[in-house]
Amino acid sequence: MKKSLGEGLIYVCMLVCAYLSASSLEMVATLTGLLCVWLTTKENIWCWPIGLINVGCFFFMFYEAKLYADMTLQVVFFILSIQGWIVWLTKRQSADVRPTKKLTAMMMFVLCIVLVVVTIAWGYVLTHYTDASIPYLDAFIATLSVIAQYLLSSKILENWHVWIAVDVLSVGMYLYKGLYSVAFLYTVFLVIAILGLISWRKTYLLAKGHH
Repeated sequence: MKKSLGEGLIYVCMLVCAYLSASSLEMVATLTGLLCVWLTTKENIWCWPIGLINVGCFFFMFYEAKLYADMTLQVVFFILSIQGWIVWLTKRQSADVRPTKKLTAMMMFVLCIVLVVVTIAWGYVLTHYTDASIPYLDAFIATLSVIAQYLLSSKILENWHVWIAVDVLSVGMYLYKGLYSVAFLYTVFLVIAILGLISWRKTYLLAKGHH
């Protein structure tokens, strides 16, 4: 019952987001984005091919809007999605996908350094060479998104913690910019990310023999 209720809520959110979309391309991008994240919470390998379609949609949307930095970011997501598809299908023994693992202290340290350095550099570029309104926050969220995608592609549990942070910051930023439909979409992403964390953590603990 809980499962059907949860999936029903996701379908309703998908319909609402599609209704709020301004164009056919935006509608496909929204629907594939929501479906991709939902399948990811279920550790379903189909999240990757659908995710590639989603990235392609956003690539062309940002190209048409002349948002070339965001367009370039989609290329990074495309590469990481291919990596994730491959990683999830390796070392899986008899399971459908590779088992989830935890983030190591060393990897966390390295990723924190990367986050700080890339955010400062990217924010500097946006500040001095573009008309970005909130350059450092934009750079921080974008860098955090790449890190979250890398952790997801590597089947690491803590990817959901990072996605939750990304979604919370994104909702605030889009509300500030008056982009209410996008803020709503990221609110949905936030809910799904929380469900994903709960689901993945439960599966991880069961695999480790904890009850």
